[in-house]
Amino acid sequence: MRLRPLLLLLAFATALPAPEPAPLPEFVQAVEFPYYLYPRTLWERELVWLKTVGIRTVEFSIPWNWHQVDAGDCDFTGATSPRRDLLGFIRLLRHLEMRAWIRPLPPVKGWLNNGYPAGYQPGLAQDRRAARAWLQELENLLAPQTEKHGGPIAFVEGGAGINPAILDAPAPPLPVTVVSAHDPAAMTRSRQALATAGGALLWEDVEDALYPAGWERPGSPLYRAGAVSLNGDERPTVTALRRNAALLRHWGALLPGMRPERANPVRLATGKLPPGVTATEVVSRTPGVASAVSIVNQSRQPFRRTLRAWDPFAKRSIEIENVQLAPHETLWLPVNVSLGGAGLCRECTEFSNAEHIVYATAELQTVEFENGTLAMEFAAPAPAEAVLQLARRPSGPYLAGGHLVEFDFDEKTLRVRLKIPQGKGPASLIRVALAIEAPEHSAFFEEAKRLIIGRANIISTSYSSEQLADRSRLRLPEGFAATPTRKSPLEIDYAVDVPADALHGDWANLAIEGDGVPLGRAHLQLFRPASVHLPEGLRLHFGAAADLAVEPAIIPIDATAGRTVDVDVRNNSPEIQTYAIQPAGEGFQFLPPKTELNSGGVMDRGLALRVFPDSATPGLHDWVLRFSGGAKLEIPARFLAIPRGRAVAWSADLDGDGTPEWVLENQKARAVFSAQDGGRWLEFVWKDSAPNGLNVLPESGAFTGAGAVEVHAGDGELDFTGKDWKRTVRLSGAEAKLTVEQNTPLPAETLETGKHNEISFQVARESATHAVYTLAK
Repeated sequence: MRLRPLLLLLAFATALPAPEPAPLPEFVQAVEFPYYLYPRTLWERELVWLKTVGIRTVEFSIPWNWHQVDAGDCDFTGATSPRRDLLGFIRLLRHLEMRAWIRPLPPVKGWLNNGYPAGYQPGLAQDRRAARAWLQELENLLAPQTEKHGGPIAFVEGGAGINPAILDAPAPPLPVTVVSAHDPAAMTRSRQALATAGGALLWEDVEDALYPAGWERPGSPLYRAGAVSLNGDERPTVTALRRNAALLRHWGALLPGMRPERANPVRLATGKLPPGVTATEVVSRTPGVASAVSIVNQSRQPFRRTLRAWDPFAKRSIEIENVQLAPHETLWLPVNVSLGGAGLCRECTEFSNAEHIVYATAELQTVEFENGTLAMEFAAPAPAEAVLQLARRPSGPYLAGGHLVEFDFDEKTLRVRLKIPQGKGPASLIRVALAIEAPEHSAFFEEAKRLIIGRANIISTSYSSEQLADRSRLRLPEGFAATPTRKSPLEIDYAVDVPADALHGDWANLAIEGDGVPLGRAHLQLFRPASVHLPEGLRLHFGAAADLAVEPAIIPIDATAGRTVDVDVRNNSPEIQTYAIQPAGEGFQFLPPKTELNSGGVMDRGLALRVFPDSATPGLHDWVLRFSGGAKLEIPARFLAIPRGRAVAWSADLDGDGTPEWVLENQKARAVFSAQDGGRWLEFVWKDSAPNGLNVLPESGAFTGAGAVEVHAGDGELDFTGKDWKRTVRLSGAEAKLTVEQNTPLPAETLETGKHNEISFQVARESATHAVYTLAK
């Protein structure tokens, strides 16, 4: 009798539903983005670029000594420096629907005192209390910004040893593989990380970095080169990041459900893999989703063989024919990738569970199905092929790179073999499309390419039947609105309103939906109505290869004769626009005082303004360029009035770090100095060298010391006062000749006489306390 209750209890227990399995940790790809190393004006542009290439997560430290401006007083809003606007940076990430991986405690790489306040000692009780107070400050500030509260903060690394409850966010998944964009083996190392199907991949050295003066590690340069320049130009070293970002845009969601296949390693159909070639298969934990072979050729020889991978659910091998890899190339080859909603294409509901990509010998990045057509995008460094298992004969045609190409179909096996031409560009991209069947219903966007911010944009759509048009609707991003106008029984025009706070360069996804099924899609980039550039604006140089456009623009001008100022205007709208342009600035006359400029759709037009100083004194003066009509803009700028035969001493924050630089400038040359780092000499520029002047100083500058200095400006000279020394720097009025005198011996000379393109640079150390530096053409 005693067994009966036990048996009933066991029966009841076995009838209970099985507990939900714990979610698998996601695979995270992130890019290091230390916001304090970039001018505030660049944050938006660079984050939009990262999102565009496929990066969703950025990693950054929060330097304690940078934000704690005084004991117990922190700046997180940019009150003391635009680069301290942590809250603004977090809001920008939220707006872009990007994620943050934060490090709230030191050490901070390359930063003064590793990010600790001066005198901090981790072992002292009072300093541990200070660290807890700092973490509490961040908790109060950032708690509403975690993902659990709808914010961007997804991961918090470090800080648990001092405050285990710091923010309601997990640590990043382990292991973390850190790869520098400069590493020649970046592609290989990143693919090895992907092949583990777990952890995180963190990219460093992606963006040019510019330390606030005095906050770099002592003895280090202010500038650190990345794969993307301060002006937004991509360097060749960005290719590995771009390839991986494009791959993980869709594969990233599948990786947590995959595992390395170790029991049946990838091998050749005959023989062994040659030295330097490695191949790893990652397979789905669930039948009918996706597998992939990651193959790396680290040898000096091209590879062209047939691989044999493993299908763990069918318990058989599969041959991947004619795989080609150049030396030092990598590929992520799809194997048994479902064409249904479980695979890379979440909306491919028209395919059965049995239909899949058997394999491809190019790197599959994207799969889409729309209006009866299957589209795929590959990275194909060499000609390749894809084999598809279908349940019907495709109707065709097949387009590859925009060209009609024949395809092979086996009536017995229902397999399609598609030729994939070699891709184009640094990423070797190629898009192919195969018509599967004539759709019962179809809807299309008609030549939709871009959307203008703050305006109603006409987007035309067409439909296969009047009934479908009646039942259709337009799906829009949050904050967008659309008003339909029936153009004909089979056509609807939508006036799509883009919010005024949308970000230039970002993207919006639109979809036509009929009976709950997406029929047509458009991925459209967002643009402000017009972009305005003042090409003669001053640039701050770091060595010979890097420079930063100063914002607002500063344009040198002859204090007597004035100058012609060029204005470049790009009409971002697809329609013709007319702009009314009016410059204004106290102490200056403009010819013409007001003008109109007509510009065709998506075209650049130039405008020349003649500027005459009226009552402007030597030095900096504010002015503004106002646009109305086709765009409502107000572009702030500054003139630097320079008298003939004289040098001007002036000061402005050129690098956006909240601290002004000090400048000596005449009509031939410009010398820029910092009030930090012992009065570091940042650049010496011959102004007439195209396109933006020639700097003869190295990236580290000259006269680099320690600590802040006092600076006083005189007539064509600057006085620097440090601890126990005083230095006077003079720029000649008519020549590019800089004289440096100090009441104690000058720092050891690091500059050398030499030729820089067409400019001669002369260095003369006339005594221990006196030096002369001259530029001549």
